[in-house]
Amino acid sequence: MEKMPFQVAQSVTDLEAVIAAARAAVTTTSDWRKALPVLTGSMVTLRELRLSDAPALLAMLSTEEVSRFISPPPTTVEGFERFIAWTHRERAAGNYVCFAVVPHGMDSAIGIFQVRQLEPGFATAEWGFALGSAFWGSGVFTDGAKLVIDFAFDTVKTHRLEARAAVANGRGNGALRKIGAVQEGVLRKSFLRNGEYLDQTLWTILDEDWRTARSVRGVQVH
Repeated sequence: MEKMPFQVAQSVTDLEAVIAAARAAVTTTSDWRKALPVLTGSMVTLRELRLSDAPALLAMLSTEEVSRFISPPPTTVEGFERFIAWTHRERAAGNYVCFAVVPHGMDSAIGIFQVRQLEPGFATAEWGFALGSAFWGSGVFTDGAKLVIDFAFDTVKTHRLEARAAVANGRGNGALRKIGAVQEGVLRKSFLRNGEYLDQTLWTILDEDWRTARSVRGVQVH
């Protein structure tokens, strides 16, 4: 969850053109590469990011308590607009997925869930998330995480889903444990933040484990 492609995305220049081109991409038969589906849970809706989400994301993700364990987020609305355009381009290329998290009753995003391929075809992928602190402990994470994991395994056909959280990030590690992720080890000095290398915990979920848990417990995985 720590590594977000915020800085890579800043090379986008013509935001509207990039998004228009991504929407028009028809070179693949995979529907999610043309446009992300809308996923609806009991508390949140996950949908494609829009340029209009940029001000809300700036407000939600640039606070110290949220940004301390993720890659430095953009510091301007334009910076988030560039990131949003980049997510459309990378989704159309089949490399990356990023959902806006929109609680029921709201219109703008309060955070993101991302999935990126670690090998061609997404057989192994990494997922991550960043949510506004006002929604921590509200159930929004669990609801959205279930939707994203279902999407990764059922639609993208991922086999192994990895997540990384700084060892010092107790809340993030606890959230991953709560949804059934398995701790596999510690990646020493693997994440650079504010000039300091931090140890990260590696968490994994396998498709067969997730489906077994889902069939035993119904749609809820605790």
